[in-house]
Amino acid sequence: MAIIGKIRDNSWMMLILIGLALVAFIFTDYSKMTGNNESVYGFGTIKGEKVDMNEFNKNVDRAQVNADRSAAQQQQPSTPVDRDQVWRAFTDKLLLDDEFAALGIDVSPAEFDAFLYGKEGFEVLPEFIQGFTDEKTGMFNEKLLQSRIEEMETSDDPEVQQQWNDSKEYYIDKRKQEKYFAILRQGMYVTDLEAKNEYLAQKEVKSISYVVQRYTSISDDDIKVTDEKLKEFYEENKNDAKYSNKFNSRDVRFFSIDILPSGKDSTEFDNMMAELKENFATTTNDSLFVVNRKNSDFNYFSSGHQFTFKSDADEKAKQRGLTYPVALDSVFKNASIGTIVGPYNDNGGTRLAKVIGFNSDLLSVRHILIAAQKTDTAAVERAQAKVDSLMPLINKDNFGEYVINFSEDPGSKETGGKYEDFMDYEMVPEFSDFAKSKSIGTIGYVQTDFGFHIMEVLDKKVEKAPILAIVQKSLKASQETIDDKESEVDNIIYLLDEKISPIEDGYAKVAMFDTIVAKEGYFARPVNIQENSPKVYGFETKFAEDKLLKLAFSEGAQVGDLIDSPIKEKNKYVIAILSSIKEEGTPSFEAAKAVMEREFIQAEKAKRIKSQMLGAKSLEEVTKKVAGTSIAKADVTFANPQIQGAGYEPAVVGSLFSGLKDGQRTLPLEGKSGVYVIQIDKTVKAPAAANYQAEKDQLLSSMKNQLEGTAKKALAKFGNVVDNRRFFDTNIRR
Repeated sequence: MAIIGKIRDNSWMMLILIGLALVAFIFTDYSKMTGNNESVYGFGTIKGEKVDMNEFNKNVDRAQVNADRSAAQQQQPSTPVDRDQVWRAFTDKLLLDDEFAALGIDVSPAEFDAFLYGKEGFEVLPEFIQGFTDEKTGMFNEKLLQSRIEEMETSDDPEVQQQWNDSKEYYIDKRKQEKYFAILRQGMYVTDLEAKNEYLAQKEVKSISYVVQRYTSISDDDIKVTDEKLKEFYEENKNDAKYSNKFNSRDVRFFSIDILPSGKDSTEFDNMMAELKENFATTTNDSLFVVNRKNSDFNYFSSGHQFTFKSDADEKAKQRGLTYPVALDSVFKNASIGTIVGPYNDNGGTRLAKVIGFNSDLLSVRHILIAAQKTDTAAVERAQAKVDSLMPLINKDNFGEYVINFSEDPGSKETGGKYEDFMDYEMVPEFSDFAKSKSIGTIGYVQTDFGFHIMEVLDKKVEKAPILAIVQKSLKASQETIDDKESEVDNIIYLLDEKISPIEDGYAKVAMFDTIVAKEGYFARPVNIQENSPKVYGFETKFAEDKLLKLAFSEGAQVGDLIDSPIKEKNKYVIAILSSIKEEGTPSFEAAKAVMEREFIQAEKAKRIKSQMLGAKSLEEVTKKVAGTSIAKADVTFANPQIQGAGYEPAVVGSLFSGLKDGQRTLPLEGKSGVYVIQIDKTVKAPAAANYQAEKDQLLSSMKNQLEGTAKKALAKFGNVVDNRRFFDTNIRR
């Protein structure tokens, strides 16, 4: 029952609610102490067995460590790993491990060594060719790889040892998968008949003339819909595969009420920005002014080059978040120091920007990275030795060749090691200082946290880029506006609760919800949530998603349940109702009613259009009988069922290849967008072919390319993978 709003009128209720909550807390805590909180589902199940939550979390942690390491090597900020991706990889591995065990697929120590070092018919893995190249021959050096593995295995650092264990597990699993999918590929084939049909589908062309009357020519309101007719339509069509529910799922309908600034709020904001600009112009201490939270939401200041701004057309500047609108580019570049530009809108805020300097060094270099983290003493020594051996050999003529053979920077290797047109703040200090201080053509090296960089200075340009002090404020709804909107929210949910509560039928409650929402000037939208993989799309916060999950899947949830209170999500409120519970398989009439109604209306329109077309003895006569139609022409093939001027119509095009001869005309045909009458003008037969090997190879190649993804989906379906993580986190199902 919706209670927000009522509590304000009945403050004594709060005491009762607090008392009930305290009792619930005590008993919940007691159940935990007595050990009655054993999880049934955990994070999820595979083949009915619980997934090991600790093992999954370890996989997440490993993935994060690897992502952090990769980001550091590429000089990029680290971001949280996608836990959904880790889940898919984790469950795929569990399913495949069962397959490996059932088929006896394993990797012996001898096979692993051969796979790792490129022996006994195995090719050297690309990542090893790149990372363990002999500096003299430019070829893969097995001993370098072997030495690195031994070093990791015997390291005193547990983290390094774990890196090797993870790597070993990865490559063993990689080899097992290669063997498994190779077995599956051996069982794939394409018959001669399939290849021939593919050839004919692509090569045989039918030139047609057609008339189409679209369903949109008849208004939906012209079709009378009754429950009796819909139920009859449902009984006739409910077993059609297109209506079948592929998964257990639930539908929630919701609408949102945005909290937006009023006209009064906008006027007051403009006046405040004008006053702020005047004070910013006259201040004698820009840094104190900017970092004062009363003046700005953007509380950062630097007079150094790291606060160089560029237009938002510059991709590198966008990554750093230091941009201004491209329309203001000439304004900033031609401004004098002390000029204030703005107010202007940027990144969701309103900004004032004071020009406090300019950066003019645009640098270009190329480099060879010999990777070695500063904290790894042994790696640094090896890298230093390699640099010392390479430096006497490298010159401007062979630099590109050495990049290909030795550089360990994937970000620049394909471009000859070049980093062009960057400013000093965009690179680590040692790298930038070399590029800035050395003359063009200089070759030398520097050490950074990522390793040693053998560098050549290629070019230096002058580009005027402003260094800015930024004041930023956001136009927000005032407390008065927020209070008014919250009162509106309270009134709407109170009205919904009042009108819906007396209704017994759940779907009638949903219909009343839609009616009231429309009358209040809002639009209800649906969201479908699958039970075995619960994800809620279109919301900005986990809080809102969890509230909708609880509405849809809490124990005893029924169609017509209204959210108990509006969901506050940033600058809006969301109100929702559980609108459908869909069980896998044939849908119930109530769950299918909305879809069936659309299909019924289209079917009734098709009957009307067909009745107009029937009896016509030519296409010309069809156009006379059906107002607003004309004859069009197109060429179609079975392989690409598009009708020029009409759209994608596979069923209609397919019927043209079912024995219809040149000069013959179809009866009215129901398509996706309308009803067609088609005449075959000419059939261009496929040229005779000695064989269909090319089509067979193409089909087989396509099947093999899709094999891995298709097989994993099939295994997940067979294993009945249940992703219970969100339900577990929200205490819906544990």
